[in-house]
Amino acid sequence: MEWSEELAGSLLKAAPEAILVLAEGRIVQVNDRAERLSGRSRDELLGSDIDDLMPALRRAIRRPDGSEIPVESSVSVVDTPSGPFTIAVVRDRTGLSERARLESLGQLAGGIAHDFNNMLGVIVNYANFVIEEAESEAPDPQMIATDAKQVIRAGERGTELTHKLLAFAQREAVRPEALDLNQVVAGLPPAGADIRLIVRPDPDLPAVNCDRGQIEKLLTNLVSNARDAMPSGGNLVIDTGRHGADRVRLRVSDSGKGMAPEVVERVFEPFFTTKAGGGSGLGLATVYGIVAQAGGEVSIASSPGLGTTVTVLLPVGGDLPAPDPTTAAAAGQGETLLVVDDEAELREVAGRILSGAGYHVLAAECGPEALALAAGHEGAIDLLVSDVVMPGMPGKELADRITGAWPDTRVLYMSEYAQPVLHSQGTLDPGVALLEKPFTAGDLLAAVRKRLDD
Repeated sequence: MEWSEELAGSLLKAAPEAILVLAEGRIVQVNDRAERLSGRSRDELLGSDIDDLMPALRRAIRRPDGSEIPVESSVSVVDTPSGPFTIAVVRDRTGLSERARLESLGQLAGGIAHDFNNMLGVIVNYANFVIEEAESEAPDPQMIATDAKQVIRAGERGTELTHKLLAFAQREAVRPEALDLNQVVAGLPPAGADIRLIVRPDPDLPAVNCDRGQIEKLLTNLVSNARDAMPSGGNLVIDTGRHGADRVRLRVSDSGKGMAPEVVERVFEPFFTTKAGGGSGLGLATVYGIVAQAGGEVSIASSPGLGTTVTVLLPVGGDLPAPDPTTAAAAGQGETLLVVDDEAELREVAGRILSGAGYHVLAAECGPEALALAAGHEGAIDLLVSDVVMPGMPGKELADRITGAWPDTRVLYMSEYAQPVLHSQGTLDPGVALLEKPFTAGDLLAAVRKRLDD
C-alpha cells in the first residue's frame, strides 16, 4: 500500500492526542483533536506561531479566552525532502491533574491519621498508667509525674503538627509586624556539634513585615533540614540581603548530600520525605505555607553531592518599634469573665485556670446561653472569652451582640481555626485579639491580662 496524503490525514484524524506539525516555528498541519483542545479552528491554527499557543512548548495550551489547559507534549523532528518538520504530540493533563490532586489529599489524610494515631496511642496508654498507679495501694508520686509528662509531650507534638498543617494550608492567624530578620537569625540555637554555622547578615537590611513566630518556625525547619542533610557535619550558611526595592532575601545553604531533580520537584508537598526512617514530611511544606501567607516567594536549588540552597523573599516592612520594657502581671483582680465554649472539658479547664488566678468566671456552652447569663448578671462583664467556631451562633456574632448591649465589654477569641475572624491574607481583623488553641495556663492568663489592660 502506498503512502498518501489521504492516509496521513486519516491517521491524524484517528489519533487520540492533539498533533501539531511545525515548520520554522509555525503550524502547518493539525488534527481534529488539536482544534478541540485549543478552542481554535483549523484556519485559525494554520500559519500561527506555536509560541502564541504554547509558549516554548510549555506544559499548557492557551485558549482564546485566556484560560490555560495543562498538557504534556513529546516533540520529534522529521527530515523530509521539503525540509525538517517538527511534530508535537500533545496530551490533555486535566484529568491527570485532578487524580494527582486527589492522590495528594489522600497522602495528606493518611499522613495525618498515621501521626495522630501514634500520638493518641501514647496519650491513652500513659494516661492509663497514671490512673493505674494513682489507684494502686501504694501510689508512687514520682512515677505518676513521669507518666504524666509523657502525656504532655505527646500533646505538644500534636500541637506542633496542627500548627504545621495550618501553616501549610495558610490558615494560621498571623500577626505581621516590622521585624529585624538579622535579629531573628542571630537568635538561632547551635545547629550541631559537627556543623559550622556561618551567618552573613546585611548590616543595612530593612525590616520585613512578618509574624515573628512564623519566621522563627521557618528558620527552625530550614536549619533542621540542613542538619539532616549533613549527618557527618558540614557548613551551614545563612545570609540576608536586599532584593530589589521592596523585598528582603533570606538564603539558607548547606554542604550536604543534595537532591536529585525529581526529588526537588516534590519537596514542598505535604508528608513527602526522603529521611531514613521517615519524618513528618511537613518541614518544607510548612515553609512554603508561611512564605505564601507572608506574601513572599520561596525557591530551592539542589544537586546530588553539591548541597542545597533555599531562597526566601519577604516583603519589606515599616520602622522597627521601640522595645517595651514592661511586662503585665497575669493575676486577676476580681474582674468578671464570660467564658463560652461548646467543648465542656475545655470550658472546665479554662474556668479552673481563671478562677484560680483571681477572676470571677461565668461559663456557657453556646451563644444563647451566654446571652442569657449576661442578661441575668448584676454588674459589669469585663471580658468575653469565646470560641470562634460554635454551633448555632458563631463567636463573632456572639461578640457583636454582647458588645452591642454592653459596650464596655472587651473580647478575646480562642480557636485553633481562626478564619471567621481573619482579615485578608490571613491577618487578624483590626482590634481583634486571638488566643490560639491548644493553650497553656500561662498563655491564657497572659492573653486575658493583656486584653483587659489594653
